[in-house]
Amino acid sequence: MESTRVDRWLWAVRLTKTRPDAAAACRAGHVRVNDRPAKPATTVSAGDTVRARVGHVTRVVEVVRVIQKRVGPADAATCFIDRTPAPPPEAVLPVARRERGAGRPTKRDRRILDRFRTGRGPLS
Repeated sequence: MESTRVDRWLWAVRLTKTRPDAAAACRAGHVRVNDRPAKPATTVSAGDTVRARVGHVTRVVEVVRVIQKRVGPADAATCFIDRTPAPPPEAVLPVARRERGAGRPTKRDRRILDRFRTGRGPLS
């Protein structure tokens, strides 16, 4: 087996939940094979680079082995090399906390919390 359809391969290696989801992603332009837009019937073979937006994450994988049938997660992981770049670090924002058992916030406390959340004005 030298090549297969990209929608079938995405489903077989468990990058998408169903094959229709993989085909829909291809039709929507969320899948690229070797930096070219891919239709569901585009063929992939070993050595190709597949870029697929799955959910809110863009996965970049290199095809190592071509399979057509869905296999277990351990076997599926051996069919590609994940080259997805690490996500950028998120800014750490301070979290407003109240003491346990302090009850509901007063009107003044709510205004302070609102200013804290929106970043407007001093907190006193």
